Amino acid sequence: MPRRIAHNGPVDCFQFEREHHARGLTRLAGVDEAGRGPLAGPVVAAAVVLPAEWAETGLPEPLQRLNDSKQLTEKIREELFAAIHAETEIHFGIGIIEATVIDEINILQATHRAMNTALAQLSPPAAHALVDGLRVPTIAIPQTAIVKGDQKSFSIAAASILAKVTRDRLMRKHATRWPEYFFEKHKGYGTAAHLAALEQHGPCAIHRRSFAPVRAVVRCVEPSRSQVR
Repeated sequence: MPRRIAHNGPVDCFQFEREHHARGLTRLAGVDEAGRGPLAGPVVAAAVVLPAEWAETGLPEPLQRLNDSKQLTEKIREELFAAIHAETEIHFGIGIIEATVIDEINILQATHRAMNTALAQLSPPAAHALVDGLRVPTIAIPQTAIVKGDQKSFSIAAASILAKVTRDRLMRKHATRWPEYFFEKHKGYGTAAHLAALEQHGPCAIHRRSFAPVRAVVRCVEPSRSQVR
């Protein structure tokens, strides 16, 4: 199968990488997060450095379906996650910030901390970061913020896969400890089923008590039920 340079129709998803390579910046890290919006569980970020030559030769066959994680099925995300791990030329880092810390410092700061943790795990370090969405002021290296970057940069798309799958696996693990919340289904997002379970059982240890829907339940339930379980 021939290597692929672009996806999403005419979008060249190595364009940003090649532009930076032309300036001598060959060690680029795509950075993305998963889990800013849920009512429970951690926020997870990933930083991924793809081989610079792929910007010219295209993606290898196992990564041909690489795309924004939100556009893919769980099965394809898992396959891409495994393919990224199997590629020895890909370097990556993962940052995980738990709900208790989110409550202490707020979700925005927690997301930034997760991104910095992921970047710090890269060895050798990245020279420049391609960040999905808005600029992150706490990142120490130069960065380029790309709105919908997970749809425009393969480096960011790879980071979105690692962050999403890592977090989903954690939430499935949490579901075995707290089966009454069905975390394996909604991954902590505020679905009707999750809100109903939250109202019935009160919050557990991984709920984000600084988030309004959880805070409202804590105020309403009896003290004995609102204790961390």
